[in-house]
Amino acid sequence: MSVHLVDDDDMTETAPNDEPQFDDVADVIDKFADAGYLADQRLATTVFLQSRLGKPILLEGPAGVGKTQLAKTLAEVTGRELLRLQCYEGQDETTALYEWDYGKQLLYTQVLREKISQVVADAATLSEAVDRIGNEESVFFSERFLAPRPLLEAVRSERPVVLLVDEVDRADEALEAVLLELLAEYQVSVPEIGTFVATHQPMIVLTSNNTRDLSAALKRRCLHLSLDYPDAARELEIIKSKNTGLSETLAAKLVEIVRGLRELDLRKAPSISEAIDWARTLAVLGAADLDAEILSQTANVVVKYDRDLTRAIDAIPRLVDPNAEVPQHLHSHGHDHGHSHSHGPHSHTHDDHDHDHDHDHDHSGKAKRAAKDEPGRHADEYYGSPGAKSDAGTRSVSATQGSRSFNRGGRGAKKRPF
Repeated sequence: MSVHLVDDDDMTETAPNDEPQFDDVADVIDKFADAGYLADQRLATTVFLQSRLGKPILLEGPAGVGKTQLAKTLAEVTGRELLRLQCYEGQDETTALYEWDYGKQLLYTQVLREKISQVVADAATLSEAVDRIGNEESVFFSERFLAPRPLLEAVRSERPVVLLVDEVDRADEALEAVLLELLAEYQVSVPEIGTFVATHQPMIVLTSNNTRDLSAALKRRCLHLSLDYPDAARELEIIKSKNTGLSETLAAKLVEIVRGLRELDLRKAPSISEAIDWARTLAVLGAADLDAEILSQTANVVVKYDRDLTRAIDAIPRLVDPNAEVPQHLHSHGHDHGHSHSHGPHSHTHDDHDHDHDHDHDHSGKAKRAAKDEPGRHADEYYGSPGAKSDAGTRSVSATQGSRSFNRGGRGAKKRPF
């Protein structure tokens, strides 16, 4: 069924779809659940509206909350082919829309060289020969030499498809302008040929990780939905639905630890898919309990940067048990230096982390600071030239010397150059 434009005078008419994909919102939830994707009410409502209104969906949110997986599941439950455009910085229309197959054009030019000679054989002038060749150039800019990319493929497809435009925020704004015609009218214009209108209206899903703001024109053409990390109960349901092999009790404890890691100042917070991988990892290792030891050894499954891993390993013992003593070997670095770092919700210095916890020790450091002010704690050489004998901190200054110093800023004094 061909796609047509909505008449401005008839705002009740919507862009047609091939056939209803879902009976209602509950049907969306059920079909997605059967495919292993637990959609909440808001998300299921958005998908249902897309199927009835014929509008693209724009999903925004942090990486790893299920945006890309939604498009894959949508293709699975509707029986459509999935076409994917992965966006990146500097991308242009040749990788998104189409390009001309120059190699094929050149090959055909060489093969048809003799034919071209026949075309211009009886030309009286060079100008006439050029005109004759010009009349034939449209042959090389036809569908025969057109190399479609995902956007054009979605329009030209003989079968209904789901088009995923993944991480559109990574592409330049120029690509957004290219998308507008497709999102609004489900058509693509090729200047050398004409306009391709979709035979089967594609179901389009755009995703964004919010690395930059998208244009208002693009958002206006889409059903917009912001996704975030689910609450603990739903995330536990998601992990259980993936049959990770981890018991429900340990999975619930793992969810709380993952949520605690997300509250740290990490460059990349653990995603839902990484939490699932962590659960599978712990199940494979036969973890009978989630102690700090095994979680620290496997933290690299969910934390992918060295700086983040250091913070995570320091925080894990406190996330497992806020009152637990942190074993020495779980620290990511030695305790032979005096800088401070954070262990979960409590911060302390290495100087304070004494195994004997000597109650007579002045943790405020006041005694240490006072000791630095004691006269004579340095060698004689510290206060003057080597071998000089003087009382530490009692160097005398004559009255005339002091007056000379203060008179430097007086009237008639020479100004010091800056």
